Amino acid sequence: MDFADSPEEAAFRRRLRAWLAENNPGLPASSTSDAYWDGQASWHQALYDAGFFALSWPEEIGGQGLPSVYEAIVDEELAAAGAPPRPSLGYLVQGLLRHGGDDVKRRFLPGIVNGRDRWCQGFSEPDAGSDLASLRTRAERRGDEYVITGHKVWTSYSDSAAWCLVLARTDPEAPKHRGLSAFAVRMDQPGVEQRPLKMVNGITREFGEVVFDGAVARAADMIGEPGEGWRLAMTVVSHEREPGELGYVARYGKAVNELVARLRAEPERFSSENVRDVAWAVVEAEMLRLHVCRRLSDRLDGVSHGPEGSVDKLLMTWVEQAVGHAALGVSERTAGIEEDTWLKMYLYSRAQSVMGGTSQIQRNLVATRILGLPAS
Repeated sequence: MDFADSPEEAAFRRRLRAWLAENNPGLPASSTSDAYWDGQASWHQALYDAGFFALSWPEEIGGQGLPSVYEAIVDEELAAAGAPPRPSLGYLVQGLLRHGGDDVKRRFLPGIVNGRDRWCQGFSEPDAGSDLASLRTRAERRGDEYVITGHKVWTSYSDSAAWCLVLARTDPEAPKHRGLSAFAVRMDQPGVEQRPLKMVNGITREFGEVVFDGAVARAADMIGEPGEGWRLAMTVVSHEREPGELGYVARYGKAVNELVARLRAEPERFSSENVRDVAWAVVEAEMLRLHVCRRLSDRLDGVSHGPEGSVDKLLMTWVEQAVGHAALGVSERTAGIEEDTWLKMYLYSRAQSVMGGTSQIQRNLVATRILGLPAS
């Protein structure tokens, strides 16, 4: 692979770097405070309006139709500038692109892409996490509408979202994977109750519970055909596990750069073990960056990936937890001197092996769908 920029890519990188010098919002380290999540909407819109978001998505939905390598350039420059990563929306966009009809794509995708319409994802339930197909939320057809009843949890940005992509059971008689459908559901309607979840690291704005009790979705707002919900869900979660789609390279790059800066500023405060852990976090983050470059190179060559997303997810887990472990060591050496950003980063990292599908599930998928090992 050739990692050098073409003349066009180099010009784009210079323009982005100059823009970041004037427009970096200076948000806290990724995912460690409510202020970070509060600033995401305006950051999304600023990136889009300046021409640095949705670079590889189709022009008809508000993208620029550029090669995926431009997304990698954005991630690299955001990390280098200490700016927040680009918003993680690729999984929703890919789900609607692949499964939505022309009317659905026309009505919903431009607003998702430009950041004017906030969305959340209503998949997981209290008794249906890794075993998503066992979900109990129901959608019953009544004329031109579906009435939705059920309980979702770990719904990202639910309290600020205008729409939710809800997975619900429309055919209770069908096998559990085949009786599911997906809907775009308005969040500002009767029958939708928000219950924000406070995280162990103090964040209250990232996740929430949502209770649907008689909420309605128009039949025209079904994404795909009846019973196609499981296929859409698999498209969404496969892209939800791609660090290149999520912008996580910039997220981890920003974190390790800040840790390195802290160690260099006060080297006498830290032990050789702290230095080793931060160095390993740098190595892990760089490994992920190169892996994403390889994935993007595959995409440019027309190679698509399916279950390989489980490999990506495992790599993200290892990187985030390596960064979190290094951050914990830094927090122990700076206790009482600064805010507890690094401790919060460590606490958040522990959830990475559960969110988006547990590591155990990902290893099973790698074993059965990539390596061809027997399922039992």
